[in-house]
Amino acid sequence: MSGAVSVHHGAFGRAALYQLDKPIITHAHREAHLIFYIDSHKANVNVCDEAIAINENYGAAVNPWQPHSFELSNGPGVCMCLVLYIKPIWFLENSQSVEHALSFGTAKIEMTKRVREWVFRLTSLLLDDENSELFDGFLYETTRQCFEQSWRGNKQVGFMANARMHYVDFRVRRSLRLMKERFTDDLEMDWLARASGLSRPHFFKLFKKQMGITPNLFLNTLRAEQAIEDLMVTNKSVTDIGYDLGFSSQASFTRFFASNVGIPPSEYRRVAHIV
Repeated sequence: MSGAVSVHHGAFGRAALYQLDKPIITHAHREAHLIFYIDSHKANVNVCDEAIAINENYGAAVNPWQPHSFELSNGPGVCMCLVLYIKPIWFLENSQSVEHALSFGTAKIEMTKRVREWVFRLTSLLLDDENSELFDGFLYETTRQCFEQSWRGNKQVGFMANARMHYVDFRVRRSLRLMKERFTDDLEMDWLARASGLSRPHFFKLFKKQMGITPNLFLNTLRAEQAIEDLMVTNKSVTDIGYDLGFSSQASFTRFFASNVGIPPSEYRRVAHIV
């Protein structure tokens, strides 16, 4: 069964050392995302339509809200990987430059000597499973190295892509507000489309064009984020958390959580802590 060695939460977002033996379905995060191979079985990260083999030579970078999935390569096994979820506002505040708005220029990250050094420093802190004043600095430097590499040779394009304002159609904004208000309900997509003033096909097409993901993936992201928060900051049982999020049973909630986050909710609660 997939599990976690350590999970740290902080102002930066999340950092986890996972041991994964099952695929993770297509999902998304509002944070930027970095995935590095550490040991054992190799794996692939599919970012939009690009397959990235994570191994000793390459890691994967995922921008906020980019759909992605994870799968083992070459049959069954266990992949130990370092997984980072970095809040864009935290990175921006620490970089002190608008040019460093967190959007990677490429999904494939080369494991250069510098990147490898910072990845293994972070991994060592997670393996020690202790709070450290060094953690935020190590995580920022790891992210910075990957960010700068991803735009190397194309810095002007990177700056313009980061600086560009993202316009969202008012009907999509209405659907976003409704989903944020009612994501614990059993929302029907037909109802959501009508409430947004669109037919179902037009709604799905416009939402995907504007947001880069489907409305179903957006809803799943909201539910997964709320589940993680409840596991971290409340004493509610896993069963109650699942019921509060609209799942009919603990089993269905556990399947949802494991397929979107990578490990079961009880395992996540056992190892995760705030730094």
